[in-house]
Parts: sequence; structure tokens; C-alpha cells
Amino acid sequence: MMEIQNEIKGYLHFCKYQKKLSSLSLKAYTIDLRQFAEFCVTTSEQAISKITITEFIRMLHQEHKPRTVKRKMASLRAFFNYLEFEEILDTNPMRKIKTKFQEPKQLPRTIPLRIIEQLLATALNEYGMATTPYSLSSTLRDIAILEILFATGVRVSELCSLKKEDINLEDGIINIMGKGTKERIIQIENDDVIKSLRQYQNANENNSAFFLRTGWANATRSNLFVS
Repeated sequence: MMEIQNEIKGYLHFCKYQKKLSSLSLKAYTIDLRQFAEFCVTTSEQAISKITITEFIRMLHQEHKPRTVKRKMASLRAFFNYLEFEEILDTNPMRKIKTKFQEPKQLPRTIPLRIIEQLLATALNEYGMATTPYSLSSTLRDIAILEILFATGVRVSELCSLKKEDINLEDGIINIMGKGTKERIIQIENDDVIKSLRQYQNANENNSAFFLRTGWANATRSNLFVS
């Protein structure tokens, strides 16, 4: 078996001084390749083969999360590509191994109700303390954004791209253009959300985007609120 420790050392030197990798990348490569070297010591194989690598990958799946396994396999693949390029190995055993696998999808985490209530309470408190037209309009905008996010579950990117014509507050309807230009309609049932949006809309002087405004010079507490 080749002197794998020396080859790893040479590869890390190559990564640092020729590939100019960051310190974080070098640290990850060092950890991953040393783990592989330690595994090789425990085997009875006389040379690193497809069987050796397959057993190592099986061990990784038992001890690490899929994302970590994917990173370690990428480190190993890059190392063997280097050995092949430098003609240290005649054949690259990684070429015969299927390294792609399906990572389990992670469900999005939900925000606890108490956190949502705290965010809205903070925004309302900021509005009550606002003393300038800018702070009045900004806090009113923040309230409207929070209300619509929590009431509808739209993506932030979708919210930012909303135009005035996308929102019909008379019928409580929002027209969303999602990923892949897929269009969907959301019905707002909560009167408080509609009220917040109407208050914001009453002060919004922008002619196109709903949540991006060009000026609030005339915004006052009296003309921001409507019934």
C-alpha cells in the first residue's frame, strides 16, 4: 500500500500553495483525509481499492449525517483525482464508485406563536413611539410586512416583488407570482391583516412596488390610519 500519510501531506501542501484554498477548506480536507487514512490502517487490504473506499463510505453513513458524508466524499474524490493526475496511482478507484445519493429533505421549521406575538408587539410598540414621518412610515411598513408574512406564509422574495395591482384589499385577495412563474391567489381572512395593509397602502406613494416606496414626506399619524 502506498504511504498514504505522505501523499495526504503532499496533497494538502498542493492545496495550500498552488490551489490557494482557504484555511477553512484546508481544515476540512485535513480532517476528512486523516479519517480515511486511519480507516485504511484498520483494513487488511494491501492496496487502496474499490472495496476499501466502499467500506469507508458505508462507515461514514453510519456515523455522520448525509450532508457531512457528502462533503467527506468530495474531499476523497478530489484527493484521488490529484493522485491520478500526478501519476501516483495508475487507476483511480473512485471512478468505479457511485458517490451520488439522495439527501433526505428537511422540513421547514415553524416559528413558535409566542415569538410571532413578540415580534408584532415590538413593531406596534415602535410605532407608538415613532415621532417623525420617516419612523411612522417605516414602522407601519414593518407591521404590514409581519402581518402578511405570518398570515399567508409567502416567501420573502415573493413579498418583496408584490406590486400594488397584486393586492385587492376590497376582496382580501393577494396575487402571488411564485417560483417558475407559477401564479397563485391567496385569500386573507383576518381583518387585522387587511387593516394593517390598508393603513400602509394609504400612505404608500410608490406607483409600482407595494413594499418599496419613493417618499413619505407627507406621512403623519393622522393620515396613515383609515377605517
